[in-house]
Amino acid sequence: MSVLKSLVDSVRGGAIEVVDLTAPLSSRTPILQLPEPFSNTIRFSLEEISHYDDRGPAWYWNDIHTGEHTGTHFDAPVHWVTGRDGEDVSQVPPRSLIAPAVVLDFADEAAKDSDFLLRIDHVKEWERANGPLPDGGWLLYRTGWDTRSGDQDDFLNGSHTPGISVECAEWLAAETPIVGLGVETVGTDAGAAHSFAPPFPCHSFLLGAGKYGLTQLRNLDRLPVTGAVVLAPPLPIVGGSGSPVRVLALVER
Repeated sequence: MSVLKSLVDSVRGGAIEVVDLTAPLSSRTPILQLPEPFSNTIRFSLEEISHYDDRGPAWYWNDIHTGEHTGTHFDAPVHWVTGRDGEDVSQVPPRSLIAPAVVLDFADEAAKDSDFLLRIDHVKEWERANGPLPDGGWLLYRTGWDTRSGDQDDFLNGSHTPGISVECAEWLAAETPIVGLGVETVGTDAGAAHSFAPPFPCHSFLLGAGKYGLTQLRNLDRLPVTGAVVLAPPLPIVGGSGSPVRVLALVER
C-alpha cells in the first residue's frame, strides 16, 4: 500500500483524527488594537454580491473584507522590520507548511498570572521530560487563552496576555530547530511586549531569523504533547506579510 493511500485510509477510518485548530472567522473575531498614532487592521466582514436573486439568480457569493493578520493567521518573515528582506507569504516553501508539532502546556500558570512569560528554563525542562524540539517543526504554546476568544475585551484583557520572555524568544530563534511558533493569543508576543527590550521580541527575533508565526489557535488541549503533524497553508498573497489560515492537526488515535 502506498504511503498516501495509507494516510487517506487512516483519516477516513479514524485511525488519524483531524483536529481543527482554527477560530471561526466573522465580524466578532477579536482583532489587535494598537494605540495612536499607529494604524489598525479592519474587522472581518462579508459584502454580499448576490444571493439567488436578481443580481445572480442561481448563485450566492460575497466580497471579503479583512486584514492579513485577522483571526487565526500566519506571520511571514517580511511582516517585521527584522525580516524585511525575507519571504513574503507567497514565498514560503510548501514543504514548510506540513510539519511536526509539540505542545508546551502552561495554561495553569497563565490562569494564575495573565502576564505569564515562557522562559528558557521552562522549555529545557520540557525537553528533559519529552525530548528535543522538532527539527523543522512547530512549537505550540498553550495558555488556555482560546477560552476567551468569544469576547474582544476579555481576549485582549487590557494588554495583559501571556507570552514569551525576551531571552527565550531570542533563544528559540537562534538556538532551536523549530520552523515557527504557534500561540492562542492575538499575536505571538505577550500583551506587554511593547515595553520589552527589544519590543515584541517574538516578532523581532523569530521573523528576523526566517521563522514563522501562527496566532489565535484553538483546541491545543486536544493534541498530544508530541506526535501531531500540523498543516498550515496560508493564502499565497504576492507581497503579503501574512494571511488568515485554516490550521489542521493530524493526530494518531
